[in-house]
Amino acid sequence: MHKKQIAVLVVVFAIMGGLFLMPVKGLIKAKDDPGHSRATVNQSKPVSKVVDVSVVSGAAKILIGASLSAQINDLEGQLKSATSDSDKLNLQRKLAKLWDDVNQPAPAAFYYQDIAQKENKFENWLNAGNRFNEAYRTSQDTAAQPTFVVNAIANYKNAVKLKPADLDAKTGLGIAYVNQTSSGITDPDGGSPMQGIMLLLDVVKQDPKNRNANLNLGLFAMKSGQFDKAIARFKTVIEQQPEAGPYFYMAESYKELGQKKEAIAAYQKCKELVTDPTFDQKIDDYIKELKN
Repeated sequence: MHKKQIAVLVVVFAIMGGLFLMPVKGLIKAKDDPGHSRATVNQSKPVSKVVDVSVVSGAAKILIGASLSAQINDLEGQLKSATSDSDKLNLQRKLAKLWDDVNQPAPAAFYYQDIAQKENKFENWLNAGNRFNEAYRTSQDTAAQPTFVVNAIANYKNAVKLKPADLDAKTGLGIAYVNQTSSGITDPDGGSPMQGIMLLLDVVKQDPKNRNANLNLGLFAMKSGQFDKAIARFKTVIEQQPEAGPYFYMAESYKELGQKKEAIAAYQKCKELVTDPTFDQKIDDYIKELKN
């Protein structure tokens, strides 16, 4: 399987299931809530599970095929036998990039984290945090998600220490703070879902068209039942660059509001941007359901 084919499959899977596989269960809309600001913490305790690079790499290799797995196995073998720090760092960079190339954020995240711990550079901490957030978003393994959240928070905090005003790092940290509600964990240094939402709102105050902050505020608004606010966020994202994901989420929001015509139009836009028969059929089913 070629890398481009893998990327298409990952995109299709993420769009079709991403919103509903992303369990932001702790966000609850209050009757008097005027915006995104209210959140409560899900008190269920996470399942204890050791999650490290070997665990997530093993699972990811099943998805990428024998040829690419062989390349990664070879690099992993070299890393185990490497003796110098420079050789180890070079191999970790190669592994991080290779996992990025096949859209597998979990193993890439651990390698970027290793690199950051050696070099303490902003870009490496940010890369690690971004991949851990993405691993949390796309993973169906609820026992692994707490590890992804905890690591995301830690990496973003290190990034913020180096560049306190950076909006990408603030956005990532805000997302991770909200995500922790679903894992039954609380940042020991005081980071909360409320603080996460406030970070995201501060980002869009400084940069009203910020894609990542608006997209995630839209997703969190959906999870809290604020579909009108979600639609406004997704429109802002689409204005920057039309993408299938925001159109799909906007269609779902319109559907929840009973605005069938608008929902159908958004579904059709989404379909135009992803040329995959399985995805197309699913979208056609959604449209047919709305028309009946």
